[in-house]
Amino acid sequence: MTPDEGYACTRAWHEERLKEGWRPVGRKIGFTNRRIWPIYNVYEPIWGTVYDRTLINAERGFADVPLEGLAQPRIEPEICFRLKAAPRSAEPAHLLECIEWMAHSIEVVQCEQPGWKVTLAQCTAQNGLHGRLIMGPRQEDLSGIAERLPSVEMILKKDGRVVDRGHGVNVLDSPLLALSHLVKILKTEKLQPGEIISTGTLTDAHPVAPGEQWSTEIHGIALPGLKISFR
Repeated sequence: MTPDEGYACTRAWHEERLKEGWRPVGRKIGFTNRRIWPIYNVYEPIWGTVYDRTLINAERGFADVPLEGLAQPRIEPEICFRLKAAPRSAEPAHLLECIEWMAHSIEVVQCEQPGWKVTLAQCTAQNGLHGRLIMGPRQEDLSGIAERLPSVEMILKKDGRVVDRGHGVNVLDSPLLALSHLVKILKTEKLQPGEIISTGTLTDAHPVAPGEQWSTEIHGIALPGLKISFR
């Protein structure tokens, strides 16, 4: 299977989900963090669809997240945007004009392959490995974010203990540039107003299990961290 054939598989699943009443609400971008490419042997970004049934709102900064049905789930702290207009180009200055608000998100990814030993095609065939997207409080003031996003620091904790740290520069040099990359590679599935775009993990992806408590801290932009309880 090639990566394009994998996307074709995901499109077929997408059509079936639409028939079953699933509603697409946005996209996730995966493998934008170049630090983790050698770990998973995947050396380019991928994307998948986020649905109303996989999106969890955590506007108060906390979410109780079910893991049932997810294969080998892992946690990824990210930055996401909501679009108010369809991008006409991938230029960062133009993309800023298209963004309605920014938020901190956590994606729970999943993988059917044992030990997370994957190929690029397997990732594209599994909807970009998307499982859940937990979206935190919104920030509508985007003043200066293009300059600040590369140096944003994300701290990931499990049960109060620091597990990993990452920076905005890890995701294709900035979450805004990760969005730019998605605009460039999309062919027939162009981004639309109202979509939520999560731009990829700033740290490595870490295994999670029911009963665990995870949290994040963000430094460098005016976004609060999230607290997640898995069940």
